[in-house]
Amino acid sequence: MTPWMRKIHKWIGLLIGLQLVLWMSSGFMMSFLDAEKVRGREFRAAPAAKKPWPADALPVSGIVAKSAAVQSISTGWLLDRPVYRLKEEKASRLVDARTGQRVELDAALAQRLAVASYRGPGTPKSAELVERSLETRAHEGKVWRVDFSDAEETTVYLSQHGDVLEHRNSTWRLFDIFWMLHIMDYSGRQDFNNALVISAAVGGFWLALSGFWLLFTSFSLAEFIPKRWRGTRSLMIHAPDGSRLRSLRGHTGDTVYVAMAQQGLQLPSNCGGGQSCGLCEVRVRGSAPPATSADRALLPAAKIEAGCRLACNLALDRNLDIEVRGGAELGALHEAEVESVHALSPFLREVVLLPKDKPGPDHRPGSFIQIHVPAYKMGKHEIDTPEPHRSAWAGLHLPTQWSSGSLLRRSYSLSAPVEQTDGRLTLLVRFCHGKQGGKNHPPGKGSAYVFGLKPGDKVKYSGPFGDFAIRPGERQKIFIGGGAGMAPLRAMVRDLLESGAKERIHFWYGSRTASDAPYVDEMEALAQRFPNFSWHLVLSEERGGERMSGLVHEAVHTGLLLTHGDLQACDFYLCGPPAMLQATRTMLKKLGVQDDHVAYDDFKI
Repeated sequence: MTPWMRKIHKWIGLLIGLQLVLWMSSGFMMSFLDAEKVRGREFRAAPAAKKPWPADALPVSGIVAKSAAVQSISTGWLLDRPVYRLKEEKASRLVDARTGQRVELDAALAQRLAVASYRGPGTPKSAELVERSLETRAHEGKVWRVDFSDAEETTVYLSQHGDVLEHRNSTWRLFDIFWMLHIMDYSGRQDFNNALVISAAVGGFWLALSGFWLLFTSFSLAEFIPKRWRGTRSLMIHAPDGSRLRSLRGHTGDTVYVAMAQQGLQLPSNCGGGQSCGLCEVRVRGSAPPATSADRALLPAAKIEAGCRLACNLALDRNLDIEVRGGAELGALHEAEVESVHALSPFLREVVLLPKDKPGPDHRPGSFIQIHVPAYKMGKHEIDTPEPHRSAWAGLHLPTQWSSGSLLRRSYSLSAPVEQTDGRLTLLVRFCHGKQGGKNHPPGKGSAYVFGLKPGDKVKYSGPFGDFAIRPGERQKIFIGGGAGMAPLRAMVRDLLESGAKERIHFWYGSRTASDAPYVDEMEALAQRFPNFSWHLVLSEERGGERMSGLVHEAVHTGLLLTHGDLQACDFYLCGPPAMLQATRTMLKKLGVQDDHVAYDDFKI
């Protein structure tokens, strides 16, 4: 449950955080505005002195006697005219207290009353009888409106009985916007108990509870006990073939990931043991402990059934035997020099590394290495951009400089077989620029560093790692990819074709536009050279022309799978963005393709 709790906590925290910013900023702005202007008192005349009721006014009994429907009666003044206000069941009216005649409040009289309540420099416009609005939301029914031509754009509102209801101005209107944001009533602007406020309160309460939950689940009791009091446990490390790699002892309560790292055996990880990337997978030999929510979220069900667990979530609370991939590479750190950098598209580059030591056979197609990204500072001007790509970069709003203050590790699949590159490591690197329309949005710290490498630069890496590989046999092979998924699929295709594979091989690749797709010419040349290989480029944001358009999983479904004679005789290899990968796996499952014939690499994102 913890990974889902973290995701929900993060997004609810973002929403509540945004509302907190609105509360604080709107509260500050309301306190900053002139209170006298907000209350409409700046140009409002003081109330007139109370006048004695005239002796020649008609008696109340005489007024009431003329209308049996009167429910209540009150006295008042319209300028210098004494009036009775009569309230009836469905209406109200004014009567001249001296003559008993009905008084009609017309535009001219409304304007005079507004002028009498105003002492500012503006001149009045004609009075208008208008419907109730946000500026008169505290009063029912139609009201008279008189605008004045002063700097504050004052408006005086009067009731149909001649009472001055409100003096509104531009300062009040600005205050009212902040008030709306503050109380979260975006319709009536006066309800303190609206649904949004209640939701924010409930969300804040849940955020606090989940925060306590995550706080306590982020620690184990063993972390608060000194290591010398905890005792030790044995950890036996084996290769997948059963051979013994290492035996070590770790403190009880530590995770396998930590115990191995303390002995110099660093499992691959992008999150540093934060239970979010899933790269530090190991298999427990014998009886595996129950899978945690992080295991179930990041590992396939078949692997969990086979005893696979995340090392960063596997407590060393008993003696354990585990299998790990990578062998001796877990403790090795390699050095390489950047031999060449080639811009394939505005945000995609091929980086070729020349290792100090010749790569071994474990550098197979489908494997990945982890580049060690040191602390660095970088700016947009430090990235060499070819002339054809500068227009795309001009649309980015990157900060002047960005940096990383700690050591990071980022995974990159080999995009070419090392046997075909004389031992060089070929990487496909995408610049993760974030929001293209956002201002000063920093790019991905790892991708920006690797993307900005230049020939002659020195890098350190570990690996190779990974279990994404070509399965032995001559079953027909269908590769489906998108984005940076080109890298391992290209290496696999090239390895198969150059090694003389005779089975039918299909490669369907999805890209937003033709200019975003790497190695198109190479794939088309391979399709011409090898009769058993077919290449299909599908563009999601370009329509018309010779290229297929749409989503790649839909295109391969229509163009190949629906008419294929025997899908059970095929092996599928998938790699690409998470949404594409999920949609393709779902499609294959609906077509009846069994999971053991589908291999995929999700880059653990």
